[in-house]
Amino acid sequence: MSNVTVDQDFQNEADSYRRELLAHCYRMLGSIHDAEDLVQETYIRAWRSYEGFEGRSSLRTWLYRIATNVCLTAIDQRGKRPMPSGLGAPSDEPERPVVALDDVPWLEPAPDSVFGGGSAPVDPASIVTSRESTRLAFIAALQHLPPKQRVVLILRDVLKWKAAEVAELLETSTPAINSALQRARAQLEQVAPTEDKLAEPTDPEQRELLERYAVAFEKADIEGLVKLFKEDAAWEMPPFPEWFIGPEAIGRLIKAQCKPGPGDIVMVPTSANGQPAFGMYKRDESGVHRPFQLQVLSVNPDGVIAHVGVFFDLSLFETFGLPATPEGVSAAPAG
Repeated sequence: MSNVTVDQDFQNEADSYRRELLAHCYRMLGSIHDAEDLVQETYIRAWRSYEGFEGRSSLRTWLYRIATNVCLTAIDQRGKRPMPSGLGAPSDEPERPVVALDDVPWLEPAPDSVFGGGSAPVDPASIVTSRESTRLAFIAALQHLPPKQRVVLILRDVLKWKAAEVAELLETSTPAINSALQRARAQLEQVAPTEDKLAEPTDPEQRELLERYAVAFEKADIEGLVKLFKEDAAWEMPPFPEWFIGPEAIGRLIKAQCKPGPGDIVMVPTSANGQPAFGMYKRDESGVHRPFQLQVLSVNPDGVIAHVGVFFDLSLFETFGLPATPEGVSAAPAG
């Protein structure tokens, strides 16, 4: 078989799996940037080996095996990616200057497009399950699992593979997979936060809440902003290890650390991990609004904000397709 034929056959057969492999690598690693790199490495390895692929398993299983092994190697080298709440207790000093921990490989959000694809569920129960498996809290909880338990839980509970299929991929026995899944579920139950049900993305009340949230920031209305938070709402902001609980502490933090004035902030809506999100732009000394942080919100059905993950990695703006400046972008509700 010629190299040209191998290249064309591989591209035709393998390209349709690229997005689901990206979602798989993201769930494994908790980093969209690492996931993109490792999917590329997966395809390079698969292309080099494709001529010898004998079809004893499906191409999809073969690609997942390569991607999983690539991810396991990366986890061994880089470790897990936490959120600040996974490292310690909340801070009770919002006015105290925060200090970034740049040597920690922090969890990253992912655009909703990562989780799209032709195999999306159609029944309501499956849609809810699928959405929950993309949530930032779930991705953070996965990072606490030992790597192979993480693989098993993702393949069995998220992707709904049969135990025998997972056993084939990991080259082990079905009983070993069932045992690993039981341990993974027990561990996940211990580390996963107890969260209220999230509002549906299309809920009109959620859209109104998000509009009020964006306007409060843009008008520097801190008093109005804190009224939108649940009593035990959490605010986390990698790469800073400090995190905060409750509307009062969150309001004091924003007032002391962000110091917004009217017109200083512009909020551009987007979505991440199946949740509403905003790209926040802050006016610099020259009067231009520049990327400042990406916020991912958890909104409860009763119309309050339960959690905000704030990410200061400005490379995420390009990943999410957000503009370099917000001029000309209309501020509409996220979600």
